[in-house]
Amino acid sequence: MLDLIVKDQIAFVTLARPEKHNAFDDQLILKFSDILEKLQKDVDIRILVLTSEGPNFSSGADLNWMQKMAHYNKDDNFKDAQALARLMHLLYHFPKPTLVKVQGMTLGGGVGLIAACDIAIADEQASFALSEVKLGLIPAVISPYVISVMGARAARRYFLTGEFFSAQEALRWGLLHQLASLDELDSILNDLIIKLKKAGPYAQIQAKKLILDLQQHYDTPSLHMDMAERIASIRISSEGQEGLNAFLNKRSPSWIKEIK
Repeated sequence: MLDLIVKDQIAFVTLARPEKHNAFDDQLILKFSDILEKLQKDVDIRILVLTSEGPNFSSGADLNWMQKMAHYNKDDNFKDAQALARLMHLLYHFPKPTLVKVQGMTLGGGVGLIAACDIAIADEQASFALSEVKLGLIPAVISPYVISVMGARAARRYFLTGEFFSAQEALRWGLLHQLASLDELDSILNDLIIKLKKAGPYAQIQAKKLILDLQQHYDTPSLHMDMAERIASIRISSEGQEGLNAFLNKRSPSWIKEIK
């Protein structure tokens, strides 16, 4: 589900569900959050690297988890959303530099994980989508992080259409820092690790804190509560329920039939 290897002061966290396209559920979110809480207290860790197994980085929410969500009441959905908000907050505020290596397809919450990391590199053939609206939902919990890197202008398009966008577009909008062929990604990752290790560790912590302090409006407790409330409300709405049920039953939602 989630692997952790610590080597040479680097913590490698790997999404390890390739058979599920590294989809995440409530258990993975809890485990990932616990790992981050543990690692942030480890003074020997210099860098956190997030990777994934298989051809795709992450397909977002797990199908079985979504089936459970379809039957949650508002309180259950709120607690569920708060757990994801905790994970995003921990990753975004991780005190040491964070790197993410991306390949293949990334959907929904997976895009949020990328946005919460400091440096993102990707396969030039990678693709991305914030596809929640196609299910009658919104990307509420991840939105502060995605908007902070891609900007409101890009969010207006991709939040509203749910369409896929390319690695080149993700680079242009600021979600990614560098593209390369799949074969070159590990070499680029190693080069970045070397560059980061040449910098003063305390200075890096303070530099990251400086950035976070200047952007604190993107990540506050009240904002977490608001985003969790928004997704909890829309999940139990008639449109949210229709979208989830349509997806789970492999049919088009009712609003598709209205298209002439």
